Amino acid sequence: MTTIEDQTAATLAAVARFSEAFDRHDVDGVMAAMSLDCVFENTGPAPDGERYEGVEAVRGFWDHFFRTNPQARFETEEQFAAGDRCVVRWRYNWGTGHVRGIDIFRVRDGLVAEKLCYVKG
Repeated sequence: MTTIEDQTAATLAAVARFSEAFDRHDVDGVMAAMSLDCVFENTGPAPDGERYEGVEAVRGFWDHFFRTNPQARFETEEQFAAGDRCVVRWRYNWGTGHVRGIDIFRVRDGLVAEKLCYVKG
């Protein structure tokens, strides 16, 4: 039987794998950290952002994002998890500016199944 502590540790490990690949701008690594039925909700366009569902749609977003944002860097300001959920408070730097926000992750079977992004301002 899996305890909440074990599940929380697995969630943190899955988010770490995702984040490490993201920091390298490694689309294959990012997708290897995500489930086949993954969901990603971007912060734009306002007010609600755009939703991508499934490997093909999510991969397409990351391919485009990394190609058009070569200086993209996220700094984790705070992170915590409970069970299959993880919240990451971050600062996104793109070279000439920055914005702050949070991501809410849901992890299933050691893979990121959902990444919902929210931004300040």
